[in-house]
Amino acid sequence: MSAEAGVPRIHRSAVIGGDVELASGVEVGPFCLLEGRIRIGTGTRLIAHVTVLGETEIGAGNVIHPNVVIGDEPQEIAYRGGPRRVRIGARNILREGVTINRGSEHGDATTIGDDNFFMQNAHAAHDCRVGNGTIIAGGALLAGWVEVGDRALVSGNCVVHQYVRIGRYAMMRGLSRTSRDVPPFCIMDLTHTLRGINVVGLRRAGFDSTSIRALRKAFASVFGVRQNLKLALERLELAGAQPAEVRELIAFVRASKRGVAFGPRDRTSGESDE
Repeated sequence: MSAEAGVPRIHRSAVIGGDVELASGVEVGPFCLLEGRIRIGTGTRLIAHVTVLGETEIGAGNVIHPNVVIGDEPQEIAYRGGPRRVRIGARNILREGVTINRGSEHGDATTIGDDNFFMQNAHAAHDCRVGNGTIIAGGALLAGWVEVGDRALVSGNCVVHQYVRIGRYAMMRGLSRTSRDVPPFCIMDLTHTLRGINVVGLRRAGFDSTSIRALRKAFASVFGVRQNLKLALERLELAGAQPAEVRELIAFVRASKRGVAFGPRDRTSGESDE
């Protein structure tokens, strides 16, 4: 089913509530349900069996695959039906079975930026904030209030505890879990254990070799051995001027309220470039 310019295309089996606003070129496929104060931007496609509820805004050019549910109530026992929201940007891909819950009773909105790729059965709980260009792989679970920075990668079947922050360009390896913040530019696996700098990802993103070398040196200084992080950061800063990426890593660690993931117990495992 393709949409003519300026004309939304709605399959006859779809159920569309009276408060739904569809922009030009939107496609609503078979057996979709849209009920609530919903706005969908130009050219977004709901392929089939998509459910959108509540107060939800979806931007332009998204592709939403079958059995996706957006804007249903948060999975939180304190929720009493308040008018919480979901905001989704542009050009996202949501594959089969993705669920994105609305904000919680004590929150406001669950927000997803632009150009993200949510693979099958991934979940973003209430009040999550996901940046731009991330990959949330199959079966990954983001609990409430999780923040994911731009271009981060949460691999398959990862579990992220509520309130955790994942820095930009960070990578969680498959089947890993964390209840601690994951610093930007780092690779994490197992249970919030940092393994090194995401060198391959940074090279692909166009970071220069000078910045990458500085990040690797900073990682070895701060996370190469178990130590007092506050003192390690102070020593790193006293060593001289640092590039913007290292300063970002330092600021992220200092801002942590949950504590950050720690380095490996043996130094050699911190040398991974994968």
